[in-house]
Amino acid sequence: MYSLLLAIIYVAFISLGLPDSLLGSAWPIMHNDLNVPLSYAGIITMVITVGTIVSSLASDYLTKKLNAGLVTAISVAMTAMGLFGFSVSKSFLLICLFAIPYGLGAGAVDAALNNYVAIHYSSRQMSWLHGFWGVGVSISPYIMSYSLTNQLGWATGYRIVSVIQIIFTAFLFLSLPLWKKTEKAEEEKGEIIPLKKVIKIKGVKESLFTNFGFCAFEITAGLWATTYMVEARGVDPETAARFGALFYLGETGGRFLTGFIADRFGDNKMIKMGIWTMLLGLVFIAVPDKTNVLALLGLVTIGLGAAPVFPCLLHATPDNFGERNSQALVGIQMASAYVGSCLVPPVFGFIADNISIHLYPLYLCIFAVLMLVMINRMIKVINKES
Repeated sequence: MYSLLLAIIYVAFISLGLPDSLLGSAWPIMHNDLNVPLSYAGIITMVITVGTIVSSLASDYLTKKLNAGLVTAISVAMTAMGLFGFSVSKSFLLICLFAIPYGLGAGAVDAALNNYVAIHYSSRQMSWLHGFWGVGVSISPYIMSYSLTNQLGWATGYRIVSVIQIIFTAFLFLSLPLWKKTEKAEEEKGEIIPLKKVIKIKGVKESLFTNFGFCAFEITAGLWATTYMVEARGVDPETAARFGALFYLGETGGRFLTGFIADRFGDNKMIKMGIWTMLLGLVFIAVPDKTNVLALLGLVTIGLGAAPVFPCLLHATPDNFGERNSQALVGIQMASAYVGSCLVPPVFGFIADNISIHLYPLYLCIFAVLMLVMINRMIKVINKES
């Protein structure tokens, strides 16, 4: 029973990753068809992010009222609706309107699934779960590329992914009896915890800063890797584009690999090992090297280091703060992570334009150190409380 449900959750996380890289793949064509500036992609991203933050914060209420399975099914249906809306939209305003259900659905399913797996499955399964998110992120650019290469248009690419999401939605609704059999009544129907009460729990603030720092690091590293290699290291754009993906390849592959050792070392140790590996990768990137071999090795290394951090942060939540508090905590952890991914990468864009792109490894180092300090403080506070 648990194995079958876990397979369904893996599929749900592939569906969660599928839409995440579509906009970046399609936008060079989309903005011309919609007759808007290239920079307007940031507006769409902002609308989606605000939706994910709102639904993440509401996840405790939604999950305890509806249960995790139903929240997941409804959320994936909302993302399918948003993606289909993108595919039929002829104006930028309509795209922004359909970005609302897309963002709301993505945040709710993310928080509900992460908490469910944290409670019911091992750290190994959580790492692999996030690896399957990487599979979804990796597949969708190929779908969009196929649509554009065969003159089918970006709308067809969105429509294909929306149909896949609709199929996933049907499977999720059919699987609802499995969720009901495996969910524990006391976990799903417990007290809904107010946000102000959750924040006061010892160690929570440090946990939120760690999640903020991770997604700030992750998105900035992936977004600016190619530009850094071209502008700072003199790599030709074609090669840089190919090697810029090394961070995500390292992260996705690393999550499947670290799944084999996560249970042996434990979540908190895996988090600290991952952060130290990220710092090592940044040293490789910063070292002057005319061949750029070390810089390319550094991109893979920071990806491998990042691999266990986020899954283990979420999986550790029930153990660190109690199962009764975990859904509310996972929700605000996800919201904190989304704030980091939304605000921090554009700041580096400003720094790169007005100061220097060479500050890329130093800028990332700030957030890696923030994570290391905060996770150590969190562990210290929790151990003192216990």
